[in-house]
Amino acid sequence: MTNLRKQRTSTRNWLRKTYNNRRVMTVETTIKQFMEKLQKEGYKYTNQREEVLRILLNHKDSHMSCDEVHGIVSNERKDVGIATVYRTLQLFEKLGIVYRINFDDGVSRYELNFGTENHHHHHLICTNCGSVTEVKLDLLESLEDEIEKEEGFTIQDHNVKFYGICKDCKNKK
Repeated sequence: MTNLRKQRTSTRNWLRKTYNNRRVMTVETTIKQFMEKLQKEGYKYTNQREEVLRILLNHKDSHMSCDEVHGIVSNERKDVGIATVYRTLQLFEKLGIVYRINFDDGVSRYELNFGTENHHHHHLICTNCGSVTEVKLDLLESLEDEIEKEEGFTIQDHNVKFYGICKDCKNKK
């Protein structure tokens, strides 16, 4: 197992253990837990990293781009540049704190990894307004099992995107 894979597995296990018995946590408690994890992995706690994390927590149902996170940060703190936000998101991804998602529009988006799932959820992407909706229903587990059995391939994750017209856009017509 590679070091990066071990690190992600360690982060995922830590997140599961931390959050499984704490369904309702305050933003402050969650920030403290993530920042302790960051320090445990040998990275410095910084106000800029905390601010990026705070924004992701406050928008946890969104899939935010680096530019969107920076836009919010820069309203509060003029000293945080887009490069800092980008590097912070890269670090969070490396540590398994966030997932990076690409919706085929050339923009990477990020969502928090609370460690309570294997990230097997799918996305509905509206081709009219660009809205993104998560679908938690996963019907691919049996297919994954069959692929692993037949091919001897260990699947770590999958990503499914459905493109179409959302309810709101259909109702407007």
